[in-house]
Amino acid sequence: MVKAKKYIVQKQFDGLPKSTDLTIVEEELPPVTDGEFLAEAVYLSVDPYMRAMSDSVPIGETFLGTQVAEITQSKNSDYPVGKHTVAPFGWRTHTLSTGGPFPIGLPKAWIIPDPEGLPLSFYLGVLGMTGNTAYFGFLEICKPKPGETVVVSGAAGAVGSIVGQIAKIKGCKVIGIAGSEEKGKWLVNDLNFDNFINYKDPKFKEKLEELTPKGVDCYFDNVGGQISSEVLHRMNKHGRISVCGSISTYNDKEVKAGVVQSDIVSKQLKMEGFMVYQWWDRWMEGIEQNKKWIKEGKLKCSETVTKGFENTLKAFVDMLQGGNTGKAIVQI
Repeated sequence: MVKAKKYIVQKQFDGLPKSTDLTIVEEELPPVTDGEFLAEAVYLSVDPYMRAMSDSVPIGETFLGTQVAEITQSKNSDYPVGKHTVAPFGWRTHTLSTGGPFPIGLPKAWIIPDPEGLPLSFYLGVLGMTGNTAYFGFLEICKPKPGETVVVSGAAGAVGSIVGQIAKIKGCKVIGIAGSEEKGKWLVNDLNFDNFINYKDPKFKEKLEELTPKGVDCYFDNVGGQISSEVLHRMNKHGRISVCGSISTYNDKEVKAGVVQSDIVSKQLKMEGFMVYQWWDRWMEGIEQNKKWIKEGKLKCSETVTKGFENTLKAFVDMLQGGNTGKAIVQI
């Protein structure tokens, strides 16, 4: 018998998640049967979308999330022992699975190909859902052209930091929005962003105008709220907006919507939301391209690593409050 630990929902989140909302319990897993495999978690992912979708997890069920896990037992030829898989098993240490389909997250567990010396944790970030969110969400919706001005909110986060680098690879001027001077220096000095604006700056609007004298052609939106309304005011005619998330509102009890319709109409903007799994049939395309850019030195990655399964909720809350630089993960 294998004992698994898992986080179960005790109470639906009300505002910022609290330690009493989830609890860790143990369960004994039955033996592996035909078509199943047993996987042991190596890394867990903590992402903003988990807060947005948390109400979909019933009381008493395992909290949602994706992990990199090692296959330790198997009676399924698609999932051999010794291989590592990426799957939406949730916040748990051990899982019995057939590989999917799953109701939330990845449609199917997928086997990590030869990592070629890169960390396995990258497959929860730049070489996984995060990287594909940036790759497809930016390129397919914004369709950037060389010389255009691109603004990225949540720029020091897992997705935003990759979007900005891809925009630079495509020959764009890139302005990142983040919440500290330290993050801004990282964006400009390490990731080659052209400029940075601190959204906490009381003169945010003026600085945005100063740094976008020719307006904004593409906006990749991770945060929503008033920040995004200000960026939309700077958009050029036929500008493109890719809406990835709205982390500034996830913990709000009442969402205060900005007035954006006038800008969308008068500037004939294209504004589109997306779910990354709509490109599931092209999944490995994004991963292979991002891997190629990493190996060419064009794409850099940063991780904020929290150690210990028991610290997963803390890592999640820290991420929601902007405590991470790059991808936030938990090492089991």
